[in-house]
Amino acid sequence: MSRARFLTAILVLGVGSVAHANVVRLEIVTVEPAGPAHERVSGKAYGELDPADPKNAVITDIDLAPRNERGKVEYVATFSLVKPKDMSKASGVLVYTVVNRGNGSAAPNADGHVTLVSGWQGDVVATADNQTIRVPVARNRDGSSITGALVLRFTNLKGNTTPLVIPRNQPSPYPPVSLDTEKATLISATAENPTGVKSGVVKMPASDWAFADCSATPFPGTPDPTRICVRNGFDPALLYELQYTVKDPLVLGIGLAATRDLGSFFKYETQDAAGTANPIAGRVTHAIAEGSSQSGTFLRLSLLLGFNQDERGRMVWDGMNPHIAARFTDLNRRFAFPGGLVWPRELGHEGPVWWTPWQDVARGRPAASLLDRCRATSTCPKIVETFGSAEVWGLRQSFTLVGTTAKADIPIPDNVRRYYFASVSHGGGPGGFAVSTNPVAACALASNPAPVGPMRAALMKGLAAWVTKNTPMPASRYPTLADGTLVPNTQRAMGFPAIPGAPSPEGLQHPLVNYDLGPQFRYNDQSGVVASLPVVTGTLPQLVVRVDADGNEVGGIRSPLLMAPLGTYTGWNVTTSGVHKGNLCMGGSPIGGFIPFAKTRAERMASGDPRPSLEERYKDHAGYMQAVRTAADRLVHEGFLLRDDAAAMVAQAEGSGVLK
Repeated sequence: MSRARFLTAILVLGVGSVAHANVVRLEIVTVEPAGPAHERVSGKAYGELDPADPKNAVITDIDLAPRNERGKVEYVATFSLVKPKDMSKASGVLVYTVVNRGNGSAAPNADGHVTLVSGWQGDVVATADNQTIRVPVARNRDGSSITGALVLRFTNLKGNTTPLVIPRNQPSPYPPVSLDTEKATLISATAENPTGVKSGVVKMPASDWAFADCSATPFPGTPDPTRICVRNGFDPALLYELQYTVKDPLVLGIGLAATRDLGSFFKYETQDAAGTANPIAGRVTHAIAEGSSQSGTFLRLSLLLGFNQDERGRMVWDGMNPHIAARFTDLNRRFAFPGGLVWPRELGHEGPVWWTPWQDVARGRPAASLLDRCRATSTCPKIVETFGSAEVWGLRQSFTLVGTTAKADIPIPDNVRRYYFASVSHGGGPGGFAVSTNPVAACALASNPAPVGPMRAALMKGLAAWVTKNTPMPASRYPTLADGTLVPNTQRAMGFPAIPGAPSPEGLQHPLVNYDLGPQFRYNDQSGVVASLPVVTGTLPQLVVRVDADGNEVGGIRSPLLMAPLGTYTGWNVTTSGVHKGNLCMGGSPIGGFIPFAKTRAERMASGDPRPSLEERYKDHAGYMQAVRTAADRLVHEGFLLRDDAAAMVAQAEGSGVLK
């Protein structure tokens, strides 16, 4: 249907009840099998937003977005939904998974839940497999381009040309205002510390680089606003940083409203304005949203800004699981980078990341919480917050527990349960019971296998029961100042043992940098306009989790690998080379480590290892199996492990080579 015919159809038919959901047209592109008893429904949701509605007005620059004939701002988002073919067998629960940088898919659910994914990140390039959203460009009221400052960072570059990419190698959506290199700055550096302070900085002369492609034509190449090239080629050992002026910001915050509206449509509506049926109409009694890492930070931001209430005032998500998500995604800001990590000048910790109103003493901001808006409208979901060691070390998660002074535990409200996974990497490892693991490129320690998935699966099942039946969840379990499990990042305070050949974790935690973002940034909304490059004003205190004599964390949920350990499992690792040598090993996310125990007492004594050997701990394989069974049974009893997953873990341990 052409855009003109589409608009005419809306005017003739009226929008009825679906106008409030803002999904004015649902285009179903494919319906295909998704296993023997399920089908996948994929398509596009065409939506429109009233920029004057207070529920939408919080979106940065929506007032500067183009409008259609009805004064509304339009978007188009892809979606994919998997449901039982026989909807009488559906559970009544809709589970929405927030995709990560466009990646993720809906899958059949053994409990009969309908699963849904959709596009929300407007700077993701569409492919045949990902989920995307098309959002408008904001312009000044006179129609001219909006401009702003931008910084891009590059490492491990080879050759003489590189595309202008944002984090995770996505093409930058923001074109330069000018190709004149005199109006931009390109520097190189030999080293950088975690706060962004660089060593060996060299400013490249404007005549030695160009906004151009030199891959086929010698320098200065062919002018190209999407690339830069340098006269003598890039040095892969250096960090490069480009500062330049860009134009035409996307109204990325629309992704929050689009997710709200699509969830509301599938939960409440029967059809769109043109009569296309909601394929799960009348079958959803409860809806749960879950997201990991970047996706979880999206959920935090959606709650902060009130997007769990649709335009008719109804609650969208009855339950929510922000997983391994320590901050807000940098989405509702002009020229934002929602796909960023935690590198210098990447934002996300400026707002109130805690669940209970708490004064931000160190930064001089009034008491606030990320649930203030939903409390005011009685639309707060039941929340299961899950995270682990790597988030404390690399993503500044302790900030969410103790605020900006790190002197008191921030309480959590009755609708929140919090669970900490001890001694794990970001998202957890593959599990298994190997006595040695693979090395990690450019990191000092081998990979950490300690899993998170099985424990999270039990908690997600518990969340569904809490939402649908009010079945109590297990009590929250996480480290606190009160119980002595949150401590400063010193080897002594942590109690970390001196292990021969292993690095010390002292001072390794990724710092929490405080930025001055200018008067147009709304800190407690994590929104607005940063008029110039962020200015560092200092760092804020953080804490880490205390460990036992083996170096394994004592706070939170300990997996069978922690209760029957084969070594020391860490949520941290150390970079061994490159511009970040000696810093926390990050890669695409925080990386943990593993330091195996010696097999025998003689081996550990010879190396000076203070940790008891495997034989001293367990004697033989049968002794180890008893420890694993005890650990698995305990977690099942406590509600942190499903019985089938416990049996699978025990079988894995039985098949391992531990003390055989």
